[in-house]
Amino acid sequence: MTDAAKLTEALARAEAHAPYLRMLMGRYPDVVAALSAGHLGHIVPVIDPDMPVARALRIAKGKQALALAVGDLAGLVPLEEVTGCLSAFADAALDHAIRAAILAHVPGAEPRGFAAIALGKHGGQELNYSSDIDPIFLFDPQTLPKRAREEPGEAAVRIGRKVMDLMQARDGDGYVFRVDLRLRPSPEVTPIVLPVDAAISYYESSALPWERAAFIRARACSGDVALGQYFLDAIRPFVWRRGLDFGAIREIRGMTHRIRDHYARGQAFGPGFDLKRGRGGIREVEFFAQIHQLIHGGRDASLRSGNTPAALMALMQAGWVPKEAVATLTPAYRLYRTIEHRLQMVDDQQTHSLPDDPQALDNVARLSGYADGAALMAVLAPHLEGVGHWYDGLDSEDEGLPQDEARLTTTLTMEGFDEAAFLAQRIAHWRSGALRALRTPAAQQALEAVLPQLTRSIQAAPHPRTAIVQLDTMIERLPSAINLFRLLEARPPLLTMLMDVLCLAPTLAEDLSRRTGLLDGLIDASALDLPGTVDDIMARLTHDDAEAALEERLDRVRQEVGEMRFALGVQIVEAANDPLAVAGGYARVAEAAIRVVAEAVTAAFEKQHGRIAGSELIILALGRMGGAELTHASDLDLIYLFSGDFAGESDGRKPLGAVHYFNRLAQRVTMGLSVATASGPLYEVDTRLRPSGADGPLSVSLDGFAKYQREDAWTWEHMALTRARVVYASEEGRAATEAIIHAVLCASRDAATLLADATKMRTDMAAHKPPKGLLDVKLCSGGLVDLEFAVHVMQLKSGKGLSPGLGAAIPQLVEAGLLPETLADAHRLLTRVLVTLRLVAPDLSVPSAPTRALIARACGAESWDGLLEQLDATRQGVADAWAAVAAGH
Repeated sequence: MTDAAKLTEALARAEAHAPYLRMLMGRYPDVVAALSAGHLGHIVPVIDPDMPVARALRIAKGKQALALAVGDLAGLVPLEEVTGCLSAFADAALDHAIRAAILAHVPGAEPRGFAAIALGKHGGQELNYSSDIDPIFLFDPQTLPKRAREEPGEAAVRIGRKVMDLMQARDGDGYVFRVDLRLRPSPEVTPIVLPVDAAISYYESSALPWERAAFIRARACSGDVALGQYFLDAIRPFVWRRGLDFGAIREIRGMTHRIRDHYARGQAFGPGFDLKRGRGGIREVEFFAQIHQLIHGGRDASLRSGNTPAALMALMQAGWVPKEAVATLTPAYRLYRTIEHRLQMVDDQQTHSLPDDPQALDNVARLSGYADGAALMAVLAPHLEGVGHWYDGLDSEDEGLPQDEARLTTTLTMEGFDEAAFLAQRIAHWRSGALRALRTPAAQQALEAVLPQLTRSIQAAPHPRTAIVQLDTMIERLPSAINLFRLLEARPPLLTMLMDVLCLAPTLAEDLSRRTGLLDGLIDASALDLPGTVDDIMARLTHDDAEAALEERLDRVRQEVGEMRFALGVQIVEAANDPLAVAGGYARVAEAAIRVVAEAVTAAFEKQHGRIAGSELIILALGRMGGAELTHASDLDLIYLFSGDFAGESDGRKPLGAVHYFNRLAQRVTMGLSVATASGPLYEVDTRLRPSGADGPLSVSLDGFAKYQREDAWTWEHMALTRARVVYASEEGRAATEAIIHAVLCASRDAATLLADATKMRTDMAAHKPPKGLLDVKLCSGGLVDLEFAVHVMQLKSGKGLSPGLGAAIPQLVEAGLLPETLADAHRLLTRVLVTLRLVAPDLSVPSAPTRALIARACGAESWDGLLEQLDATRQGVADAWAAVAAGH
């Protein structure tokens, strides 16, 4: 069948079953003629500039309504195009109305300072066939045109009323759109047009949870779009929160249940059913998507689509919604919206309910191409059941635990809890309201909701009593436990991770007790993936902070780095990645933090003191940071250098000489990296490896550094220099620094003196800093220090293998025949053990059985005893290698 034939058949159906469309066909014969000829051009209406605005808009709307309806009925215009065309025309109509209203109020004025924010289906570009539009009108008092001696607020209201009149007043040509302004803040007391800054203040401080969901689909659509976008950018943190608010999620879910209760009235699906608000209907598809968007969209901007099918697809691609759910919800949504449009085509009523009357139901069905009402109902029924099933699945079916402590103890004992009495006692304490975090009714409600899942997770924890004690400590330190419990309730897999952290990783447990928000980072699909490149991490650390003050930028770095380091630690606990790979991840995060902090601090410093021509700050990392293998607890060993003339002077309003300039700048970078803020600590910075140690200046020139290393440095300083790596500099500065380091390390030296110095250093270290026990894989005989001494002595002695990373240097020295090949495996095993122990057994005491199993697993051993055997053999091999190097072999 040709398009013209399909459209002719659709016109016949429209005439037979839709009085509203029949009226439009009589009013616009030119559109009928075009459709009969197979042309759909009128779905994009032309607004006649020579007509009065109101009449031009009404005629354009009528012609579009007819063309879209017939194209839809003919199957030639898909749902997305129907809703997109309706939404685009609503944008254009509002824009024309705003311009006309401003010019009518102040002739000749530039139409600016008045914006419309589209919400609901209009905002999501999914407008109904006969929908109201639900905008919020905003104005800027500084730019809105007004009459002489008129207050901006008065002008805005008058212009807003004119817009309303142009849009919804009816005459012989119909109307444009019904306008509902009740979604604005406190509509019962606020004017119809709001000052933009007052609106921002409301959403930052007083908005209700349902308003967050409403703004998922918000869009600056008409009028002064830049003003509207300014408003949306300002309130983005209110809508898309990085720290999750599961109270808002619960409120939105509760709203759906209240809608169900109100509209279902206990009736089963049948005539009169509300496709929008009933169980399994349109609203539940939308809320299913929006709940997941609110949970995850604060961290992933790709999930923020206002279009429901697009949002579901993005959620599925990100791994938050099952494919099966999207396969159910998306076609159901498209079917509902299509039938909803057919309902509205009949009489141009904003209805979402199937007719009660059997004849009226048959009429809608036949308009839609079905045989009768029963056939339409048969098509809808399975979709409603499928959507209802997925939406019901958002609710927890857990029942509460007994309130009485004795009954609770009995219940827990019967369920097999080893620590039933102790847990019941703690739960009773939490329920008592004695803790600040649990005093409010909302906090108690959140506790009760999560308790069944929480108790099961505690019972399954590696150390149930430890889990209880650590959790109790966390709760005691919280100002409020509401969000923690709601997060855990909504994401049960986090409970398992939380118990592992509390029981097996005291370092992470301590971090978590200070910042429970660290858990938020674990809900992302990538939480257990290694961080990307240094550039990738820097992009995350600097996202959206181009205009932020220095303190805000430093706070963001602390927040993001804290989350990444915490997630890296969890990767070890959960055996998600090799500790060697995690050590590299820790180092990349630290390098990105150094660069971002140095750039931010330098930019702020230059505003006050200017720059020194031809000079720059250079940051050199040594030790584990230089080798790009950090542990969770590692300090940063840094040296600050500067290029250029040490006698130079800066060109700012407060000029400084080069030495003073770079020493002060280095001091501020150190503070930026080490001083704790509201977002927590970042890193401890150790600068004692600089020339002349703690007695020397904090920053030295490249020339001074080169001279010191050539003439005054001790052997141990050259050994430390073998792990030097430039982490902040321009390409020119990096090259100059690396050339100095290479020249120093390759310089000829007396082998006997080198060996004597190194042997004495190792002997002195063993005397003054003995190992803390058998697990001290760093300081014990044959441990990492002996391995490093062997490597560094051979690097300086031969000038070969001069890579700052031991993982690269050792194979190079092995290939040169300078070290035994067993040292490569030794380095990997000892580093794995060190990185893991720093996290799970930082005091180096013999850990519990579950922790021993974790360490063995992380280090690739079949058992703890097997790991100890490997360590014994490895240490013996390292001790022999160091002895051979020290003896000059």
